[in-house]
Amino acid sequence: MTSTTKPEPAALLAPEDFDELDAMLDELRTRDEEIPQWEFCEGVLAALICCRRPITPQEYLPVLLGTTEGELAPFADAAQRDRFLALWQRRWQEVATALDAEVENLEDEAAYQPEVMDVRGAIALLPAEERAALGEEVPAFAQVWALGFMYAVENWPEEWAPPRDKEAAQWLDSALDAIVAMTEDDTGEPEIAPFSDDGPPSVSVERLNAFGDAIWAVYDLRELWRSIGPRVETVRKEATPGRNDLCYCGSGKKYKKCHGAT
Repeated sequence: MTSTTKPEPAALLAPEDFDELDAMLDELRTRDEEIPQWEFCEGVLAALICCRRPITPQEYLPVLLGTTEGELAPFADAAQRDRFLALWQRRWQEVATALDAEVENLEDEAAYQPEVMDVRGAIALLPAEERAALGEEVPAFAQVWALGFMYAVENWPEEWAPPRDKEAAQWLDSALDAIVAMTEDDTGEPEIAPFSDDGPPSVSVERLNAFGDAIWAVYDLRELWRSIGPRVETVRKEATPGRNDLCYCGSGKKYKKCHGAT
């Protein structure tokens, strides 16, 4: 089977676009230290795309960046905000297109490829004294992405509640479990450099396999909610008294002679 849908080349974010996003978030962090890294945003974005109900920017941007409608904060000006949103929307379309494509393996050019960093691999290339200065608290491969994904799940729990169908509920649990597994540390022996053939080993084989499982889980979640559709709110109508019952207002009259007569 070949891929049926591919993103338009002009819509794809180039490496310099991701660099711009990183720089922009770094600048926003000078005004608000709670602003996340792009890898975290990438996870949030993927979860929002997979969410059962479409979440609007007016709803998710305050959660992600603390911005509110009509206010620029934490952006420096309207130009910076508009540029961020333009890049965000392009990445959104790119990820949505990838998740809707029919792919047989994750090596397919049309497959979803989360924008994640190999921080441990980058640190391993530094001189020994610089590595020592950074300490031990370094995120594992794709850990920040998974934390971002689950952050969105936790902020909209009603949209991730298990469906009534037992098979679908199990499907949901298994997919989320695969992503939750990536929020944990990589305690295996480093054997692979994920982005280099000759770089220092920084990721265990188990971790890389788990990452593949997590990406397929994102595909499963996208398909699950699209097949089920948005939640339908149950409308409960209060019982109407019979015409010869006493009126609910307490007048002592029959309903047909009181409020039922209007």
